[in-house]
Parts: sequence; structure tokens; C-alpha cells
Amino acid sequence: MEKLKLDDFIRYKFLSNIMYSLNGENVSFTVNEADLDNNKYLSNIWIYYNEDNTYRQLTSFNEDKMFLWLEDNETILFSSLRDLNDKEKVKEGEVFTQFYKISINGGEAKKAFRISKKLTSIKQIDDNTYIFTARSNLYNKELDKLSEKERNLELKAQKEEKDYEILDEIPFWSNGVGFTNKSRNRLYIYNSLTNSYNLITDDFTNVSSVNLNDKKDKVIFIGQSFESKMELENSIYVYDLLKQTIEKVATPYTVMHGYANFIDDNKIVYTGKDMVKYGMNENSKFYILDVKEQKTTCITPDLDCNLTNSVGSDCRYGISPASSIQKRGSNIYFISTEGECSYLNKLDINGEINKMTSSNGSIDDFSVNDKGDVLFIGLRDTKLQEMYLLKDNKEHQISEFNRWVKETKSIIKPEKITVETSNNIFIDGWIMRPVDFQEGKKYPAILDIHGGPKTVYGEIFYHEMQYWANEGYVVFFCNPRGSDGKGNNFADIRGKYGTIDYDDIMKFTDAVLEKYTFIDKDKVGVTGGSYGGFMTNWIIGHTDRFKAAASQRSISNWISKFGTTDIGYYFNHDQIGATPWDNQEKLWDHSPLKYAHRAKTPTLFIHSEEDYRCWLVEGIQMFTALKYHNVEARLCMFRGENHELSRSGKPKHRIRRLKEITDWFDKYLK
Repeated sequence: MEKLKLDDFIRYKFLSNIMYSLNGENVSFTVNEADLDNNKYLSNIWIYYNEDNTYRQLTSFNEDKMFLWLEDNETILFSSLRDLNDKEKVKEGEVFTQFYKISINGGEAKKAFRISKKLTSIKQIDDNTYIFTARSNLYNKELDKLSEKERNLELKAQKEEKDYEILDEIPFWSNGVGFTNKSRNRLYIYNSLTNSYNLITDDFTNVSSVNLNDKKDKVIFIGQSFESKMELENSIYVYDLLKQTIEKVATPYTVMHGYANFIDDNKIVYTGKDMVKYGMNENSKFYILDVKEQKTTCITPDLDCNLTNSVGSDCRYGISPASSIQKRGSNIYFISTEGECSYLNKLDINGEINKMTSSNGSIDDFSVNDKGDVLFIGLRDTKLQEMYLLKDNKEHQISEFNRWVKETKSIIKPEKITVETSNNIFIDGWIMRPVDFQEGKKYPAILDIHGGPKTVYGEIFYHEMQYWANEGYVVFFCNPRGSDGKGNNFADIRGKYGTIDYDDIMKFTDAVLEKYTFIDKDKVGVTGGSYGGFMTNWIIGHTDRFKAAASQRSISNWISKFGTTDIGYYFNHDQIGATPWDNQEKLWDHSPLKYAHRAKTPTLFIHSEEDYRCWLVEGIQMFTALKYHNVEARLCMFRGENHELSRSGKPKHRIRRLKEITDWFDKYLK
């Protein structure tokens, strides 16, 4: 077997957007891969044929992501930018989404229609009518509503305005999106015959979770409206396509919703939470609303798990969390995170849950047809993503995109270790031995801490950890309190950041070093990103036991984070339990920067210039503090990247990031 190389990830295939045709006969999905030469990712649509269990590539222009099946079940509508004139118009500042049609039986793609918006989703109502969502800014004029002269003047004005940002609301930017002031994801209806669209929602409402009823005469969606300050609460709305009216749905027990759909004409299913006991990270439950009787029932009162996949990996691309819940007939299919795995479940309207998968790993994306057949994209064992057919409660792998990795590379299976860190509190964790491990030899080690904090590590493929194991490191990691997978109580560390979670991680480290005596205790490093970056910053101010540290996209100061990041003003208040005005000391007490003068550990800081979730100033403050106190430190900033650098950053930047961290550990641990 060959050793896994740092840049092997550029050869991985990342699967996403799996979707059955309307008749359930065939399946479309996206294959994404890195293009190192152009420093980007290529995305193309593929087709899986149920009848003969084969799959093939359908498109080849490398930018094809958003698509849907049309009603003939042989044609796919997809967005793409293929025409040179269209590309030039985009460069000049015009905003539009061009759609093409392509037959799955062969032939070239043909232009279908163009919508003068940057679409985020689209669904078909009939042959000529579509419902779609698109980001639009209140301060920009609709170009397609203007004459050619007016349009040219507006484009010129917008170009000049790019030198300025006017802010009059919070949040005013969003990680991965950029500045969002007065920008909303709005709902529209489009007619391809007249090439015209009409706005359904108002100027100040952000729209998500859009679904049609079976008759396709009503739309249900979640809306969050604000003009000056966005709150966490949102609402469910129904739009009647015939009457052209919007009605707010009464949800008496919940204020924050993630999914809504019609079961039939008289019943609506939705997920929601009240956030009273556990705050914004509280797990949602399923509710059924009887429209006629206006009676709401929680059908999963005992369900206590995250209704998405939160199992961490750096080997996904293009997966949308919106696909974690789907309706077929009167049944709801959903992903749940339990323990260190995620599973696929089927829920009926009476609240009975049938867990459809049982294997360890993660369900990343799935699709169900009207017959109840299931196809999913998953990470299984230590294999990279593949496509699986779920039949008779058994999983059958049907793709081999990443088979070469398992067959040619040295891959290490994590060994599980469970540690009791407090009275009846058990922490799950894992250790990966180095490739070519030899008894009697001492090895350096890296403690890797996950983000969130409400996510989990599991036993699935993680490129950076596998690479470090191939480079001769022991790698160990765990799910301390605050992590997902064990219910609300376990995940709730509000007001306790850096206390019980720190104790869990340190006691887990103690247990690992005691049990695995081949680890050189004097050559242990620590790293982590986001919450893991916060914890890395916290650790170096509270202990000198680590020889080196690499803090990534971190938090160092809850006071500055409150007023600068896209989620700071509500996340900090919810998670720390204070604002800079009602309890500044509380925020400061939980800030790693307060304890930075104690740090002695050489620390590398990795940060992205456009990370608005944990803004650059968080890393700069900690870096400056260490330098001020004469501690060895280095900061590597990535331009054009955001909070997702390690997972979906540009290929060259991901290579540089991992090289920076590895070189830093090599310097101090080897």
C-alpha cells in the first residue's frame, strides 16, 4: 500500500444532490472534483439507471449543480453558464440564471429559459410555470424591468457603488455569502411562456424550506422577516397559487422552524422548537397541524436528536442541509445524528419511527421514490463517499468512484475508547495509530478538536487525520460535552464554555496517554477549528502540556465577536448568557484572550479573510497577545476564503493550509 499524500484529496470524488425522477425509475446526482490547475471545483450531473444498475456522466461543462427532473421523466432542467456572451454579461455585472434542458437518452443540452435573478432553488408547477427562490437586494433596481438605457445606467451605478458598503441592519454579512445588507432570499413565480416573474413575498422576508402540495396549487414555506435586526424566530406560511394570497400558519408551541410540508389537503407536518430550556441548539421535534380543526399535535415528544447529519468530515462538497428531511406520500424520511453516526429514518403521521439504516458512518444525502425505494450517498467504514441502495433494510453499494483509495492507500481504522470524565458522564473518542506502527517505538501525537460545538466526530474518513497517521503521528479525538449525538442535556454547555468541556478533553487526553504508552508524552500537539479553535486558544492559556498548537478559524474574545460576526449578537448571548452591557465580565471570563498572557505553547493561527463566522480579528487578537508576551506564533491568512476553508476551500488553499499545520507540528513534535 502507498502512503496517503497531503494532496491526494484533489483526486477524490465528492457526491451530492441525489434525486429520483418523478416516476422513480432513474436517479440524477452530482459528481464534484477538484481542479488544481484552475484552483476550483468541477461539478457535473450523472445518471443512475435503476433497470440495469449502471451510471454514466450526463453533462461535462463542469459548472452544473442546480437541477430538477421534468414531468416526462426523461428530461433534466439545469442551470449553467455555457454561452460566451452570457459569461461576458455576467462579468459586466448583469445578474441572471440560464437554464438548459437535456435528455437522459443522449443529445446536446438546449437553452430553455433565463430568469433575471440569481436563483437558489427552483420547483416545477406545470409545463410553463415554476416557483423559485432568489437572492435580491432592496437597494438594487430590477434590471429586466428597465429599458436598455436605464439598465446601462443602473449597471454603471452599481459598479460605482461597489466601492462602498452601506449598513443599516444586523446581520449585515454572512459567511460564504458576503455582505447581505437588505438582501433577502425571496420567493417568486415564473412563467416561461411570457418570460415573466412575480414576487410573492415582501422585501424583508428571507425564505427557506419551499414545498408544493400534491395538487401543486399551494406552496408552503418558512419565512423570517426583519427590517433592522434579525431575531431567531421564524414562521410558516402558505401561499395559495389560485387565490394569490399568503396565510401565516399558527404554530402555538414553537417559534423556530426548519422544515414544513403538506401531508394532504388537511394536514401539515413541520419541525420546530421553542428554545426555552436549551436555547438555539435545542433539538427540534415533529408536529402535525390539522388545518380544519386548527389542532396541533407533537407526534415525536420523546425524540431527542439532531434532525440533520452533524458527523464531521473534510471529504464532502455540495451537500445541502435542506435535503435532510423529505416527504413521500404520508411518510416523512429524515436523517438523525445519534452517538457518533447519522441514520436514515421513516416517520409516519402517528409518530412511529422506523430506523432504516443501522451501519456506522454518515448519511450525507438521500432520495426516496413513491415506492419507498431509497438511494443515499454515505460515508461507510473508512471509505470515501459512495452511492448506496437501501433494500429490505440492507445496504448495497452501487458506485465505485473512490474505490482506488481503499485499494491503493494506507488507511487507518480509528480505535474507539470511552472515558468516564465525571459522575456517570461518558465521553466517546478514538485513536488512530501511525501507518507502519511498531511496538516499542515512541510516536508524536496530535489531539484534534471538532467545531460546533454541537457536532460529532465518528469513525468515517477524515483526510487530514488519515494524512497525519500516514506521516507517523498518533491522532486522537473525542466528543466532549457540548457535542451532538447524546441529546439536549449533553449538548447544553451554555454559560460553561471552557469549563466542563475543557475538563472532558483533558481527562480524555489523560486516559489516552495512560493507555497508549507508545505516545511520547513530551511530543503532543493540539489543533481544532471554529469551536475547536476556541478550545485550542483556551487550552494554551490553561496548560503547558502541549508542545505545539494550531488554532484554526478560532474565537478568542466573546466581546469583540458579539459585534463583528454574522451570528455573534445572538449566538454569544444564547451560548455564553451575556451581552457586553449586562455582564461584560461573563463574556471576558470565557474568552481565551483573557488568559493569553499565561500561554507558552508555540501556536500557529490559520484564518480566512472572509470568515464572517469567526472573523479574522479573532485570530489576530490571539496572535498579537502571544507575540506581545514573547511566545512563538505564526499567522497564515487566506484571501478569498471563508469559514469553510478546510472543507470546501479552493484546492490550492486547502493544500497550503494542511501543509502549514503539518510543517508546524513537524517542527516542534519531530
